[in-house]
Amino acid sequence: MSGNHYDVIVIGSGPGGASMAQKLAATGKRILLLERGDYLPRSVDNWDSQKVFVDAIYQAKETWYGKDGESFQPGLHYYVGGNSKVYGAALFRLRERDFEEIVHSDGISPAWPLKYADFEPYYAEAEALFHVHGQRGEDPNEPPSSRPFPYPPVTHEPRVQALHDSLQSDGLHPFHLPLGILLDEIDGKTTPDSPCIRTPYFDGYPSPLNGKADAQVMCVDPALKAHPSLTLLTGAYVSTLETDSSGRTISAVNVIRDSEPERYTADIVVVACGALSSALLLLRSANDQHPHGLANGSDQVGRNYMRHNQSILMALLREPNDTVFQKTLAVSDWYFGSDDWNYPLGLIQMCARSNDAQIRGEALPSWLEWLPKMPFEMMARHSMDFWLSSEDLPRPENRIRYDGDKVRLELTENNMEAHHRLKKKLEQMLSKIGAHPVLLERSLYLGKNIPIGGTAHQAGTARFGTDPATSVLDLDCKAHELENLYLTDASFFPSIGAVNPTLTIIANALRVADRIKARF
Repeated sequence: MSGNHYDVIVIGSGPGGASMAQKLAATGKRILLLERGDYLPRSVDNWDSQKVFVDAIYQAKETWYGKDGESFQPGLHYYVGGNSKVYGAALFRLRERDFEEIVHSDGISPAWPLKYADFEPYYAEAEALFHVHGQRGEDPNEPPSSRPFPYPPVTHEPRVQALHDSLQSDGLHPFHLPLGILLDEIDGKTTPDSPCIRTPYFDGYPSPLNGKADAQVMCVDPALKAHPSLTLLTGAYVSTLETDSSGRTISAVNVIRDSEPERYTADIVVVACGALSSALLLLRSANDQHPHGLANGSDQVGRNYMRHNQSILMALLREPNDTVFQKTLAVSDWYFGSDDWNYPLGLIQMCARSNDAQIRGEALPSWLEWLPKMPFEMMARHSMDFWLSSEDLPRPENRIRYDGDKVRLELTENNMEAHHRLKKKLEQMLSKIGAHPVLLERSLYLGKNIPIGGTAHQAGTARFGTDPATSVLDLDCKAHELENLYLTDASFFPSIGAVNPTLTIIANALRVADRIKARF
């Protein structure tokens, strides 16, 4: 067994697990990183819209069930780097007010037990680690920062710059989207040795150039190269976690590789499978000491699931849009409210250009049915695309659980009035630049056959707090009920705000890594 014993086992190589592993690897301790998938193949298929979005060739081939029994394919990606292999790399800090209690029309977004100041140094560390490009001082809701962005903002192309100027003239505050990208520019032109280029195949696509700042490129591969004490095992599905007879310590990690069982032990175990999969691992690891699942004496594991209220909307412009890399602009003026609504609305950000294959694969709305033949290529040439996020609220009944062998994801949408109002703001915003007054919703962008919100921004299934009766984790993200179990994905979120959660996941993983290093 000694050969299978490690100082730390990290389960999951997405942003939370990979950030943890690379920081702990620098200590020289023996670290084992377990990933159920393999490396995502680098090929021309990475930039094939039909294969990526319509055929969903990189999406997990699993069937889950909703609360009414309807089946769907979850928007999960089991590869080294996790879901970050196909994320949009928009790396926001939560707003400072997001850590406080916020009143919404549908209820309360609860305060965090730690505040923004506790995370700020780690946000700065995360931005450096993930190569974030941006510009301080543009975003009217940007929280205080101890450092500038490590890299300059990705420049707007002419059509996006024109939108920026139009919005600014209307009194809004558009800003450069903070992006994790290995793109080097001089005067808006990509340098000859830049790892990434300006390409329409970035947002939602894997990068065959390894030019996206994902968890594999920024953490796993550099750490493996620099630290022989770090071991990565791929194709390693963790079936259960065992505890000792007291139920207070994880005594073994049970793995299935190549259809064969393997068993590993460690002084400390870190679970970072993603909020949904981490909750499932704890639930299926139930034993006599933890009959309802590990760390689940509070009955909170799997509950309070959040995923943002999200829409991908395509506007049709009168003039062609020749932008190549469109994902450079965002608007947060209505993040905490508007002149006609006293509650938060959310965030508008641009995303990658639509193309004809994606549009053809959508369930098109009734306002296009009169067309005898869908002009998909023409629609794509005249499109401009936006990602809208509004906060959904943590509710115990929104949960993931097992129903026998079936996985059930039970979700009741809430706070949708804010999201509808945010769409209206976008319509008003675009009407002045000649956009069609009706917006086409792009459901495929969120994952094939996934309802609104999907699983792209999963969070909240094992919230942290000071009271073991109402939370799963303590303030160090260690399970209240186990001495050597930590979670470092978005499970710990008490609320989700309305910005992309990945940078907060990374920052928290770096914070928790410091707590584990102190245990060493």
